[in-house]
This record gives sequence, C-alpha cells and structure tokens, in this order.
Amino acid sequence: MNIHDGKYKCSVCGKCCGSSHDLAVHRGSHLGEKLFECTVCSKRFSTAGNLTRHNRSHSGEKPYKCHLCDKAFTRSGHLNDHMRVHTGDKPYKCLLCDKSFTQSSHLHVHKRRVHSNSRPYECPFCGKLFKTNMDLKKHVRIHADAKQYSCRHCSGRFTQWNHLKRHLLKSHNEGTWFTCNICQKKFATKGDLKQHLLRHEDVKPYVCSECPKCFYTAVELTRHQPVHSDYKQFCCGLCGKDFKCKYTVKRHFKRCSDKLGFSDVWASLAAVAV
Repeated sequence: MNIHDGKYKCSVCGKCCGSSHDLAVHRGSHLGEKLFECTVCSKRFSTAGNLTRHNRSHSGEKPYKCHLCDKAFTRSGHLNDHMRVHTGDKPYKCLLCDKSFTQSSHLHVHKRRVHSNSRPYECPFCGKLFKTNMDLKKHVRIHADAKQYSCRHCSGRFTQWNHLKRHLLKSHNEGTWFTCNICQKKFATKGDLKQHLLRHEDVKPYVCSECPKCFYTAVELTRHQPVHSDYKQFCCGLCGKDFKCKYTVKRHFKRCSDKLGFSDVWASLAAVAV
C-alpha cells in the first residue's frame, strides 16, 4: 500500500518504494554507489537483489522452474517470458505492422531490423554497419574466420550454430526437422519454418524505406535495397564488370567462367569488394 500511496517516492525518477530502506537502496543506484560485492569475482552491485541474482551465475542455481516442462531459470522474469511459449500469449505488439511478440526485447529488435534505417553498430574491420549487435557479432566472424561450432562426426566447422544444425540434419541425420503443417516441407530451424509460414499467410513484414515494396524475409529486403543506390561495390574477378549485389556477381561469374573456359574456378572467388 505504501507503493500505491507513493509514501516513499524517489525524487530523481519518481519510483515508489515500499519502505524507507528500499528507497535508500534505490537512491544508491542513482548515486552510483555499489555497496554489495561478489565474494567470487569481486564485481560490485548497487542492491542486494542484484548481487543475489549475479551469484547464480557462479552457483548455477535456477530456482524458477516451469511446471509444464523441465526448463528452469535464474530470474522470475525469464520464467514469465518462457511461460508465454506454452500459453501462446504475445502481449508486445508492433504498432507499425501489428506483429506480436512474447518479449519486449524481441519487439525492440523487430523495430530496429524492420522499421528503422538506423545502423549504429559498425564493423571495426570493414566499416559495414548493422542494425543490431547480434548481426555485427555474426558478421565479425567472417573476418576472424572463427568457426567455433564443430561437427562431432566429421571435420566440418561452422561460424554459426544454425549452420551446424543444418549440417547435422542433412549430412548425419541427427536432430529433429521442423515440418510445415500445410505443405509438409521440412526445415532445420524453427526460425526457417516461421519465415516459410509467412509465405502461406502472404504476410510481408519487411518494408522498404525507399518504396512501397514489401518482402517476406530480411534477406529479400537486403537484396532489394541496392536498387535504390548507384553504388556498385562488387566486380567480376575475370572481366572486371561491376555489380551492386554479391549474389548477382556470383551468377555472372559462373557464366563468365564458362565462356572463358574456367568452369573449375570456385564461384566463391567471384565477388571482389571494391
């Protein structure tokens, strides 16, 4: 009731606390005071609750358990987000395309990827810009040649986990396929199936910011965007002709190599960034 009455209200942000002690601890977060120290790694926190949650990263404790499956979580909020997988509830709705999400973080990522042209994350190696930090992390592996995901059955190595999963399914028949209930087509990941289902529903959530065209996937939108630019960043390694898109120069390179009698040259050598 003290919270509802606003008896203990923070003068900085307006947050209401249930007691004077809670208010004092909360004010410490504004002052940058971190009084609670982890005995394992010496990391400091502004509240005892934050320290308790952090300690679970060392102990592996997951006290919040789902009663419908065997999954457990370190935070109650993570359990609440997980329960929506069972209930189907998607309370976070995009006001621009009516798409719904189970978590607010998923909605924020959707807005940046689909409805925003902002690309705040820059690759330190080539300067390429990305909409999300996760996209940047995936891209950087190309420069580092970091293939951290290894196949346990063969010498195959992959830069992304979903690429390894596809390999295990196709080459070693390990894992479970995700099957479309409409056309029975099979997919290696749940994300691939979701994108496929958009085609059955005729939903095109990815909208070009330069024209009214819409697309089923972010990849299709990315391939379309160079249409609105005169910059041709790729050239054929055999004839020197310039192209806007990497997939276009690869297609041209195959024809060019056949014409010149170099059909054995790998198509991966086609795209040379200017």
